[in-house]
Amino acid sequence: MSRSVTLFAPAKVNLILRVLRKRQDGYHDISTLMQPVSIHDEITIRVDDGTGITLSCSNPAVPADNTNLAWRAAELFLNHTGITCRAGIDIKKNIPAGAGLGGGSSDAASVLMGLNTLLDAGLGADELMRIGASIGSDVPFFILGTPAIATGRGEVLEPVSLPRYWYVLVNPGFEVSTALVYKNLDLTKAMQDYILTYSGEVFENPDKLVTVMVNDLEAAAFGLHPEIRAIKDAILSAGAVGALMSGSGPTVFGLFRGRAQAHAAAETLKAGLDGGYLVYVAEGL
Repeated sequence: MSRSVTLFAPAKVNLILRVLRKRQDGYHDISTLMQPVSIHDEITIRVDDGTGITLSCSNPAVPADNTNLAWRAAELFLNHTGITCRAGIDIKKNIPAGAGLGGGSSDAASVLMGLNTLLDAGLGADELMRIGASIGSDVPFFILGTPAIATGRGEVLEPVSLPRYWYVLVNPGFEVSTALVYKNLDLTKAMQDYILTYSGEVFENPDKLVTVMVNDLEAAAFGLHPEIRAIKDAILSAGAVGALMSGSGPTVFGLFRGRAQAHAAAETLKAGLDGGYLVYVAEGL
């Protein structure tokens, strides 16, 4: 029964991230506009006769056991479907870990979709997203595979149309504790209405989009790591129409009008920033 498939697991950026309130279950209700981008991990999934799950990853800092979301996705999928097989997962990691770009969630989504195809399980997208939501809030978004507004914990999705924007992303090479960022978040403004009701016209025009780009987690992350603010300032100085931290950080992205401008800015940033920083050019998907 040996079969395999290789899938690209894209990163994402949060063009808007508003934190509404803390829930009784300890999570936060959010409203966020996300776009997948062309930076991606490569996920190879193999199924064979037998039982058990194995995982390998090109980044030795990423766990290769059942604490990895991709492993957890395989385990949940096999338990949900009742299918018995040996599943092997190999991750070529291109998305920085713990970067605010959703890499682990995207890997998990690819495993769910890959196993569904390899094992002819016949699960629809809605069912895969329900499984994915129990793994991580961003997993359903990557199964959907299009730009979307996400609400609730991030699992309630409304697809939207976005141009294939060009981005420059800068990652400083360290991870930020999502729990610590949320702990330092100022929720005194929680009574305001932050539900995203912007029109498609706003999303489709970069000059209008930058007027609504906001991340409520930035201030907390800047307080913990002032380097993140410095990166944002550098990206804006390099010519970005707008810049924002993605997710809970520490990656910051700049929005550009086209490919040439993005590549020129990336070269400027590589020359001017710390040599340990990672600089990427990516296109929205």
